[in-house]
Amino acid sequence: MTRQLSRADNLIHQFDTILRTLVPHAARPSRPSPAANLEETPMNEADREHVVGLMRINHTGEVCAQALYQGQGLTAKLPDTREQMEQAAQEEIDHLAWCDARIEELDGRTSLLNPAFYMASFGLGAIAGAVGDRISLGFVAATEEQVGKHLDDHLQKLPTDDRRSRAILEQMREDEAHHERWALEAGGTRFPLPVKLGMRLMSKVMTKSVYRL
Repeated sequence: MTRQLSRADNLIHQFDTILRTLVPHAARPSRPSPAANLEETPMNEADREHVVGLMRINHTGEVCAQALYQGQGLTAKLPDTREQMEQAAQEEIDHLAWCDARIEELDGRTSLLNPAFYMASFGLGAIAGAVGDRISLGFVAATEEQVGKHLDDHLQKLPTDDRRSRAILEQMREDEAHHERWALEAGGTRFPLPVKLGMRLMSKVMTKSVYRL
């Protein structure tokens, strides 16, 4: 028999999620990194800094994804999709940990702006969930669509011989496409083009700032 979680239990869980998301190296993946069995390829300093910038963007994207799912979890009902939502959130934790580890391998750091982006994404997720489950799921689908486009772009921009970073981004791309399909199949609303353009503009602000910071 499953114990009903109390308000204190939920608060502890929420706080733990925040810590695992924002504290460097705190996230623990459920799957091994796709780069685990691939050898490191020597890079010059310019390539190393470029890859760190790209992986930092992807790491912040996963911070935003965790905040989005957490905000939705507080306001959306989603009774028929709770399990899928939790699985998707766990896969985003995997992505977060993989990107974090890759940044550390390259002697880089995660973004100083992560707390601000976390709060903004949490608020958007909570609002979307409160409006309704179809909107909430539609927001997941539209967000994953944007993430997929970023990943496609980054896969083109990576140094061709950086197999470790490429393996991570390719697995992330596969997972994000699955999340997008699931959200739409679960009843998510397809957002109109003007809304997607607005999300794309916000995404560009994030990528431009996080690449350096």
